[in-house]
Parts: sequence; C-alpha cells; structure tokens
Amino acid sequence: MKPVPRLFLDASVWIAAAGSTTGGSAATLELCRRNKTRAVASRFVLLEAERNIRKKLGREALLRFYREIASLEIKVIETPTSREIAAQNRTIDSKDAHVLAAAVKSHAEFLLTLDRKDFMTSKVLHAGLPFQIMTPGDFLRFWLEKQT
Repeated sequence: MKPVPRLFLDASVWIAAAGSTTGGSAATLELCRRNKTRAVASRFVLLEAERNIRKKLGREALLRFYREIASLEIKVIETPTSREIAAQNRTIDSKDAHVLAAAVKSHAEFLLTLDRKDFMTSKVLHAGLPFQIMTPGDFLRFWLEKQT
C-alpha cells in the first residue's frame, strides 16, 4: 500500500471548511477522514484558524471546526524555531513565514491555502520549496486525475 499524501493545511482552509460543508476545503478534509490523504498543521495555524472562526463566523462554525479536528487524525507538528521562520522571511511576508516554515518542517507534499495573494506569487512558487502550493480545489482536481 503506497503512502498517502501529506497535506499541510493553512488556516484559510480550516476557516473555509468551518464556514461551509460543501466547498473544496470541506471536501479535502473528507479525503483526510477517509485516509486518502493526511492532514498536517502546526499548533499556531490551528490557533489562528480558531481565533478567526470565533471572530468572523460565530459559534456554529466554531463548533464545526472543533468537530473537524476531533474527527481527523491531524499530524500536529512541532512549532518551527525562530531560525526556521526567519529563513522563510526572504520568500514571503513575515506574517506568513511561520506557515512556510511549518510546512517545510512537516515534510508535507502539498501546502493547501486559499491565500492566493501571499502564497501564489512567482517568488513563493519558484522558491524551491519541497512541496507544491495549491488551493483545495486545485488539489482535488489533481488528486482525482491521479485516481483515473
């Protein structure tokens, strides 16, 4: 049996899945639940998602977020060191460097994010990172093509 792809999920993916059960983010989490892929995150990313869901989406979405976390076998990686984060400051804005550092540390094959503005720039996409950066929808299309 071949290993399943490891997906580092940015806070934007967790937020979108909490806000909608029918979008690409929720469908990606369903693949993880079915052990077709593996969800990976950092503690900081999960806390960032929780804070934003509480602030912007309300109680029902927050409860959905907690249910998602409880239903998945999330690999929560160690917090990147300040040196690991600083190494990514050359690639992306400092507010997002922790995400790239955590994704590198996680050995994920994919970083999924809805933050196209910051993560899908030429500089980031051509930085030689050890994973592909995609939206959940793009990943789902990629994954489905691999299944046929």
